[in-house]
Amino acid sequence: MKIFMIGTQRSGSNLLRLMVNQAPSIAAPHPPHFMERFTPLLPAYGDLRDEANFARLVDDAVTMVERNPVPWGVSFDRTEIRARCRDNSLVAIFGAVMDRMAEANGKPHWMCKSLANVHFLPEIERYFGAEARYLYLYRDGRDVCLSFLKAVVGEKTAFHVARQWDLEQQLALECGRRVPASQYLALSYEELTSNSESTLKLLCRWLGIEFHPGMLDFHQSEEASKTAASGQMWANVRKPVMASNTKKWLKSMSRDEIIDFESVAGRSLTELGYDLEVAGKQEPVRSYDASALDALDAENRRRKAAVKEELSPEDAAARKPQEDLLAAIRARKVAA
Repeated sequence: MKIFMIGTQRSGSNLLRLMVNQAPSIAAPHPPHFMERFTPLLPAYGDLRDEANFARLVDDAVTMVERNPVPWGVSFDRTEIRARCRDNSLVAIFGAVMDRMAEANGKPHWMCKSLANVHFLPEIERYFGAEARYLYLYRDGRDVCLSFLKAVVGEKTAFHVARQWDLEQQLALECGRRVPASQYLALSYEELTSNSESTLKLLCRWLGIEFHPGMLDFHQSEEASKTAASGQMWANVRKPVMASNTKKWLKSMSRDEIIDFESVAGRSLTELGYDLEVAGKQEPVRSYDASALDALDAENRRRKAAVKEELSPEDAAARKPQEDLLAAIRARKVAA
């Protein structure tokens, strides 16, 4: 069984990953984001039907895992990974690496928590077929937005976060309408944190596995310690479930930010059962002309640059090995 968590980051995905990783039959490592990172770089490899080109992609993808900021503790043989691939594709390498990781951990199933896989579902569905399960984790987008505005990753204006969040919720909801019901489950962050045990039992029934009480003690696991030590934005995984970690946006987002978010992502908020607070109720829904969009883009770039400058030496060092690899591949693409 191959489980793909889909949705948007900052929605409790590391929390749920660590809970699931406690199940005796499922390995859920910190993800290297294969599809998201390598899909834009595929032109650097040329025709993947050429075995030399495909071997180079295999080597780079495995190197990415070996440089993951949260170590997997698994050794990989490139020739073995190649032999596991059913075709010469990035998704095949993804599956082969995850299969090897699960076997190394003595578990028959795995879960990938790279929520950006929501952008690559047609390819994932093609390759994995009935083996795949799609776990859609969603959270009030305004709390997601607030988290992104504070994080070292992601977009940095409410408008840009809303645009990304709205698109990704729609892609996840479309998946639920497209695949068989037995392969898809939607869970809310709010339900997971307020009713953790019952939500996890529901998840286990869907997966066809036994609920394990240790899933609730995720914060005491070795994997939680490794994750928290690898970056400031994962520090909370050492803590028990924070049931009150919702609706923070009401106090911490400005009225202007709320209007922006609700104007852009109102359809998804409503579809997922979240009430709108301002846009379309107290204030008109905003529209954005070219001049407004240019100003928002400039502000987003400025804030991203500022966050990068403020990145702690520890966080920067943890990300550098993977960033260096990606930079080398991009340079190879330019030189090709």
